Amino acid sequence: MIEARELDKVYTRGVYALRGLQLTVERGEFVFLTGPSGSGKSTFLRLLVRDEVPTSGRLVVDGRDLAALSRAEVQAYRRSVGFVFQDFKLIPRRTVLENVTVVLRALGQPPSVQRRRALAVLQGVGLQHRLDAFPLELSGGEQQRVAIARALVNDPVLVLADEPTGNLDADLARDVIQLFREMNARGTTVVVATHDRGLIARVGHRAITLAHGRASDEAGGLPR
Repeated sequence: MIEARELDKVYTRGVYALRGLQLTVERGEFVFLTGPSGSGKSTFLRLLVRDEVPTSGRLVVDGRDLAALSRAEVQAYRRSVGFVFQDFKLIPRRTVLENVTVVLRALGQPPSVQRRRALAVLQGVGLQHRLDAFPLELSGGEQQRVAIARALVNDPVLVLADEPTGNLDADLARDVIQLFREMNARGTTVVVATHDRGLIARVGHRAITLAHGRASDEAGGLPR
């Protein structure tokens, strides 16, 4: 699903965010991406959603060389990727249902299709009873579940999550990770960036650690 080969990302004054990065994520894998602040995690995620392009090297996702995509191809690619933010990024004046269907509306899907698909994913995250609630009426855990439902509504082949448990307590973090594991069990490739090495050790999936823009791999998760 993801192949990075000799991937460099260099910012102003020659500062390397990624240097010679080499990694592969297979289709259907669940992978944690970890490392200290400044290690390149967020940069790698931005490259994966094609917000940025590599300075050199290759990044191929689902058979697409991301640096070679046209503008139209970028938009088509992004529709195949779900992204979950740490701070949720819900629209405050839109209901839960409206927040989840925003991508489908942009794609011109009929209202009946929007509602049917939104109901299905909201039921999957246990929020089918909060359709008409606004974000500020929800708990932090509920807001994160809405964000996950929004990422899933377009049936992506790849889901990326940037510190999705960073604002949650331990119990809610465990629930959120379980949602990612369930979507992964249905065949979706999942990459979760997190600082929480204790969480990674408890869950036990493969962990890729970034340090100074390079990757090391723990196939069975981090040591407990």
